[in-house]
Amino acid sequence: MEKTTQMYEGKAKKVFATNDPDYCIVSYKDDATAFNGLKKGTILGKGAINNRVTNHLMKLLEQNGVPTHFVEELNDRETVVKRVTIVPLEVIVRNIAAGSLSKRLGLPEGVKMKRTVLEYCYKDDDLGDPMVNDYHILAMEWATREELDQIAAYAFKINQLLTDYLKEAGIELIDFKLEFGKTSDGAIVLADEISPDTCRFWDIATHEKLDKDRFRRDLGGVEDAYKEILKRLLGE
Repeated sequence: MEKTTQMYEGKAKKVFATNDPDYCIVSYKDDATAFNGLKKGTILGKGAINNRVTNHLMKLLEQNGVPTHFVEELNDRETVVKRVTIVPLEVIVRNIAAGSLSKRLGLPEGVKMKRTVLEYCYKDDDLGDPMVNDYHILAMEWATREELDQIAAYAFKINQLLTDYLKEAGIELIDFKLEFGKTSDGAIVLADEISPDTCRFWDIATHEKLDKDRFRRDLGGVEDAYKEILKRLLGE
């Protein structure tokens, strides 16, 4: 499969068309951003780590009944994926209070909530990715009721699968962001990535942050945290 034209460049990835209209190639970058692009920097090796961690976790999810866009890892930074139309929603799953939820609701970080919280944000950088609910989504026709129900069901299943798997590696899954896409036949599949960029990973014993919060909050040791996730999940 050959790369042809660049279709898209986002904060963390580039997407290229291929000579097969059903597939794209995603290329992961070392660029790092936070606060909707207001803070910018570079995390050396991040692209390769996020590519490999994402593919590892997507294969795990596929084996357990969650369809994804993953097709084949080409090299450290590039992966073939199914071509999808992205549903314009960030789907956020929260197990433990942290980040913007702590600020909004006045909950100290680290408080375990009585049940898992599912949130949606409209994907629009210019608007600051505003939080929306089912009524907004249906009114704006970003997804149908059936699609939204399917997305929610997948999100909770992904949360359970990842929580159990990560616990074995001594990692607590605090919260994470998902994106879904529709294939040419209309099926909903998990897209984007699952990585220290899109998840809050804490060490179970020490609560040390092993994710992009180290970059957001100038905590230092950013590259080491990403490498630690790679080591724990892929043994490298």
